[in-house]
This record gives sequence, C-alpha cells and structure tokens, in this order.
Amino acid sequence: MEKIPTLFIRDYGAAPRQGFPFPVRREVAPGCEWVLAGEGTATRKWDGTCVRLDEYGAWWARREIKRGKPVPDGFAPISTDPETGKTVGWEPASQTGWAKHLEEAVTNSAPERAGTYELLGPRVNGNPEGFSGHVLMAHGWAPFSVRTDYATAPRDYDGLATWLSARTYEGIVWHHPDGRRAKIKADDFPDPAEDQSA
Repeated sequence: MEKIPTLFIRDYGAAPRQGFPFPVRREVAPGCEWVLAGEGTATRKWDGTCVRLDEYGAWWARREIKRGKPVPDGFAPISTDPETGKTVGWEPASQTGWAKHLEEAVTNSAPERAGTYELLGPRVNGNPEGFSGHVLMAHGWAPFSVRTDYATAPRDYDGLATWLSARTYEGIVWHHPDGRRAKIKADDFPDPAEDQSA
C-alpha cells in the first residue's frame, strides 16, 4: 500500500503544532483534483494502524522508515517521499509491537480475504475509536449509517474543515474506481484562529 496522498498541500512553512502534522493550505495537491470534481467514494478513515493479509496468509504491518534509519529485517519498501525522505513499506507483523494485538484481532474478526485492514483496539494509538477488544476493519468498509453520513461530505476546503470538526471521525479516504485514493484528516486543518489564508 503506497502512502495515500493528502487532498490539500501541506504548509511546511507553518508553525507546527505539537503532536499534529503540519496543517494543509487551500491548494489541492497535484493528482487529487478528481476529488473536488466529485469523482470517487468517500469512506471512513479509521484511527488505528495499517496491516495487510497477503495471498499466502502472512500478516504484514505498514512501516515508515526515516532517511538514514536502519531498515528492519524482511522490510519490503514500496515508495519514498522525495520531500521528507521517508520510505513506506511493509514489515512482517510478527516482529512488531503490534503482533500480540493483531493475533487477538484476527481471532475477534476472522478476516477471510487478502487485503489491507486497520488494526483497532485498546492498545492501538490510544484507542480513539473506543473498542473494548482488538479488531480488524477492512479498509473502505463502515457501517451503513456511517456510509450514509459520508455520502454527505463536502469536497471543498472550508466545507470539509467544518464537516470533520462536527464529527468524531479521524478523516476521509476517497476511493476512485480506477484505484486512486486521497485522504484528509480533521487534524490536517489549521486551527480556525491560526488560519490566516481565509
């Protein structure tokens, strides 16, 4: 799974907020214009960690390696961000700190097909989703009520900032029928008081 591009361009010149990514500017990221054109389906972005079940039944965990840092055994690189120098790829899940939680999630969720999933639960990212045990959520899937709500999501900067701030969801991932994806998180937007670009 390649890193999904963020819908709007990050403002690396802005003052970073502790614990948050650099905020986004109002400009659409190159290659993501299709979202604002109304193409693709909005799906819920779950707040956990990404794992993958391969066609041979092996589990992998998504991993980002900073430039100059050691690469773990078995790491399979996918792409490197030319701006940050970070390489995204997969490492065997059995050697990660998530291994025990993933085993519980597989038991609880019984995934049946190869693909990518979000590992969620009490020991993952502070459990913002509020699960009582560890579970796997197939990427692109959400309960009907959530899918219905996501169908109402606007596709402009101000509309998205307002829509996401009114919900507890981490963000949105748009899936285009041709395989392209784009994402935006509520935390990607600057605080309204700090957004001087309005």
